[in-house]
Amino acid sequence: MNLREELIKALIAARVSSPRLEADIILKHAAPDYPQISLEETEQARNMLARRLQNEPLDKIIGQREFYKSIFKVNENVLTPRPDTEILVESALSYIPAAAQWQILDLGTGSGCILLSLLAERPHCCGTGVDLSAKALDIAAENARNLKLDSRTQFINKSWTEQNFIKGQYEIIVSNPPYIPSEEIGTLEPEVKNYDPLTALDGGTDGLNCYREIAAFAPLILKEGGYILLEVGYNQAEDVMQIFANSGLKPQKIVPDLAGINRCVILKK
Repeated sequence: MNLREELIKALIAARVSSPRLEADIILKHAAPDYPQISLEETEQARNMLARRLQNEPLDKIIGQREFYKSIFKVNENVLTPRPDTEILVESALSYIPAAAQWQILDLGTGSGCILLSLLAERPHCCGTGVDLSAKALDIAAENARNLKLDSRTQFINKSWTEQNFIKGQYEIIVSNPPYIPSEEIGTLEPEVKNYDPLTALDGGTDGLNCYREIAAFAPLILKEGGYILLEVGYNQAEDVMQIFANSGLKPQKIVPDLAGINRCVILKK
């Protein structure tokens, strides 16, 4: 049995959904010249396999994740970018003219994947990413440098609940805030609850705490005619829409993800 077959067999036994794909990704990163492989590379591949069999997500093992059109560095300090969040990016781009010189604000930026994906597509825009985690912002800043977007990006290490945490006004605000109800955290898949930062998951008792916080200040820093786009969890779209409508923003639409779940709430000032 060669090493690839060994990896596939172990991943199948662990009921990993795409064993052959994951085996090939492990080999690509551990032994780029496979089937030519050294003893050191073989050991590295088996160590990566052992981590995967402990439910550690593959992107956290290899240290990167593809999202939208770019590859982002990730680690245990940031939420793994999900395909569902690409809906937020695509929706935001539909509102930003190609030649716009807008200021974009990303609340809870994490790895920076949303903000940087938008800036990559809109070369005249500039962006600000805010996050409570300094370690997450280290990753975001590195991603900005890797994508050569650092000259148009700034990151702020503060809580958005702090008074006057940011100055200026923005044409568009985006956010994928924590929205999992606290009591549901324990029911999440091990890849999520054990390896994504809790602060990026826990949305309070009903999962809506962060939306209420954002609604309290977002209208003050959103320019007239500007937009706010928010990722939401299952069955939260209508509640989130109402929270922001109560703050004076006009509901635009709710965009479903590929599974048909309402995923992105859009409002306008």
